[in-house]
Amino acid sequence: MMKLIRLEWKKNDILKYIRNAVITTAALLVFILMAARELETQETVASYGKGMLDSSVGLFVHMSYIIFTGVMIAAYIVGAYEKKTMNLMFSYPIKRRKIILAKVGAVWIFNFLAMVCSKAVLYLVLVWTKSFTGITAVEIQIGELSFWIEAVLSSAAMVSISFIALPIGLKMKSSKAAIVASVVIVCFTQGNIGKATLMNNMPFYTMLFLAAVVSVYLSVFNVETKDLL
Repeated sequence: MMKLIRLEWKKNDILKYIRNAVITTAALLVFILMAARELETQETVASYGKGMLDSSVGLFVHMSYIIFTGVMIAAYIVGAYEKKTMNLMFSYPIKRRKIILAKVGAVWIFNFLAMVCSKAVLYLVLVWTKSFTGITAVEIQIGELSFWIEAVLSSAAMVSISFIALPIGLKMKSSKAAIVASVVIVCFTQGNIGKATLMNNMPFYTMLFLAAVVSVYLSVFNVETKDLL
């Protein structure tokens, strides 16, 4: 399976996505550094006892990488059907299900690692530069194991939830539909209307995670016998 995943990365020019992830992280860092002083003057949010600065890092990273995952789903999977390159891949002496799962794995692993690394860079820079930026960043407990465990688990959950866009893109036979679906997912999971928000709502996230698992299952369970799009 890992050989197929590495092949997907090579075929789709993973260096391009690494470059884009670095640019995304840099842009988020500049934005958060500019907004950090203002965020620190506000009261801490109620959810999980996080401070505004910590919550904002998670918010913007999650928003960025949910869409990033949607773009890669569109390119790696939905786009392969649109461009008919999947026809060639399905002619290989490899089970179709394994090919699709390799594509899913390639997208999931990259975005999970990219999201974790992005969070780590942002958190560490905010803490290490506090002496000359004036940012206290007291709520960012980088020395606590539980802090990093939560960062890793939330990253895994957000990347997984992004795969709800997969069957939508396949059903509509459109890469654009998959990307639009990822934007809608961002609105539901990270947005708010007034004070009402589903952000950090664990029952809601659990439901979406299960929906994502079902989405991937529906995308691969009958691929061995189903006609190509």
